[in-house]
Amino acid sequence: MDSPHGAAVKAEGFGLKGPRGWAFRGVAIDAAPGSLIALEGPSGSGRTCLLLALTGRMKATEGHAEIGRHRLPKKMAAVRRITALGPVPGVNDLDQALTVAEQLREGVLLQRRYDGPVRALLRPRGERRTSASARVEAALAAVGLDPATLPKGPRTSVRDLERLESVRLSLALALLGSPRLVALDDVDLKLSDAERAEAWALLRSIADRGITVLAVCSEAPEGVTVLRTGKDDAGKDDAGKDDAGNGDADRAGEAPTGTTRTTRTTNDDNEDPKGADDALAETGRA
Repeated sequence: MDSPHGAAVKAEGFGLKGPRGWAFRGVAIDAAPGSLIALEGPSGSGRTCLLLALTGRMKATEGHAEIGRHRLPKKMAAVRRITALGPVPGVNDLDQALTVAEQLREGVLLQRRYDGPVRALLRPRGERRTSASARVEAALAAVGLDPATLPKGPRTSVRDLERLESVRLSLALALLGSPRLVALDDVDLKLSDAERAEAWALLRSIADRGITVLAVCSEAPEGVTVLRTGKDDAGKDDAGKDDAGNGDADRAGEAPTGTTRTTRTTNDDNEDPKGADDALAETGRA
């Protein structure tokens, strides 16, 4: 059963095929609400497509998944209502022309317009302003971002933020709508070892609040639920099978709770990263 905040993530045989091949397939996972889940794999292995499919923003073509008891791909709209995207390049980039204060103000307006209850629009303006300010402060505190410490305070341009500061700001915007699951792409991109550790500590703190976190990365840290995409060095997937379908009997059984089988990017059983690229570009997003 889901917690009051987090959403359980379950999948069995989950896959998505693009115009030139599979972006991912055979995904299996059973993670509890409030889990920190790393989608680990090399670039082009379908990581981002899998993240978008699990959040109801790309339509899977094989198998099924459940996010907070909403079944995918049938209940994509319901899944979108309880999930939010942190930084996902090309999908919800920060506006480089805005200041931090303007970006937060825009986030509040968008959340109120598209995600908030209709009755909230009927509140007196002063009440709406107070409520919005409280939500912004709570979101900034949750991600450890204090605009006053930035070079120009809240008037600092988004384009001038450091990579980790941008991640924090994007996550704060995602948290404004009180989602049950937050997803972000490339969490370890362009970060030093110390910054990477800081980023994972931030995601753990969000998960500790009861919110489920999905994070795409190249290499996951210890102590998180890992869902791997792509193949290992021996050309096998995590189910222990090679391209011919041969594998180790002890690895081909059911995956225990909280663990996963690896997915593969394939094109008629031949690995082709373009399958993921095409699916990302051409599969309908909401």
